Amino acid sequence: MTKREPPRPAKSGTKKSWEENGSILPEKSIYSPTTAPARPRDHALSPAHLARVFHQPGVIYFSAVAECLSIREAARRLNVASSAVTRQVTQLEDALGLALFQRETRRLTLTPAGEILYRQVRRLTAPLEAAVAELDLLRGLKTGSVRIASVESVGLSFLPGLVVAFTQAHPRLSVDVRICASTEIQALLVEDQVDIGLGFVTRPPPLVEVAVRRDVRIGVLMRPDHPLAAEPRLTLATCMAHPLAVARPELSIREVIEPFLRHASPFAPPLVEVDSIRMLVELARLGRHVSVMTPIGAQNELLNGELVFQPLEDYGLPANRFGLMVRAGHSLSFAPAAFYEHAKRYFHDVPLPGAI
Repeated sequence: MTKREPPRPAKSGTKKSWEENGSILPEKSIYSPTTAPARPRDHALSPAHLARVFHQPGVIYFSAVAECLSIREAARRLNVASSAVTRQVTQLEDALGLALFQRETRRLTLTPAGEILYRQVRRLTAPLEAAVAELDLLRGLKTGSVRIASVESVGLSFLPGLVVAFTQAHPRLSVDVRICASTEIQALLVEDQVDIGLGFVTRPPPLVEVAVRRDVRIGVLMRPDHPLAAEPRLTLATCMAHPLAVARPELSIREVIEPFLRHASPFAPPLVEVDSIRMLVELARLGRHVSVMTPIGAQNELLNGELVFQPLEDYGLPANRFGLMVRAGHSLSFAPAAFYEHAKRYFHDVPLPGAI
């Protein structure tokens, strides 16, 4: 009889994936433990070798991880194993000699090198996606997706209805919506990370085109039984006598009202400052505070009479300009172009509360 070998003892530890432990190594290195170099290497491959790398799946996998900022979500979207995504991204990092992702708390973020590569990859893949959409049109299939970035107040008011009407008219098109500040929307448009922007515009950068402009009055939102609701004319100085809630500097309206806040009182008054339009509405609804904002984002409360809106009459206070934005000089593929035309018609006709 042949002797059976005794079972080998289990290893004392297991190697976690790079998404779990913050390392850039894959779950199983392609190198042996004795010959494994530092990853990524301290220099890039030659241009000829890099050209071959960029025609491999690694770039596709990298792009998916950059969009999802998650290995597992990217693997689900690509319908491959997480280990395959990890391996491809790690090999791409090694080929470039630079880390493309870093782990912060429980999520991945792009490194500066990753940001540069993702911008260039998007410029390469966007025309291909547009070509695929046009080929689908040739086959009679209207497919594709539109990426939208919107400020919170529009997301709380008009955008849901706009999206519902659009998807009813184009049931085969996908819609991806981000909620963020107006300044971030403009940056996302310039970097070609979104197709359409819906937000308030103070000074749009040269690379952003504002297709539809609607000026909206700035005022105060309050309950009908608030003492200021009976005042025939309101200014910020009048409102300072009562608890006041305003937007934080991250929201575009704060840039508009900031000089008038300083002028209204020689001393810095106690303010409640928030970075959420929804919270401004809720603070007004509870009755103690009046909230400085446009009425966009509070339509339901205004319609049912729970809140009232009164414009501010401060001399020189400008309106807040709402805009439908796209990247200037950039051709939209079918899905974004269809949404763009749909949104233009919608915002030309829809009654905006507080509109001038």
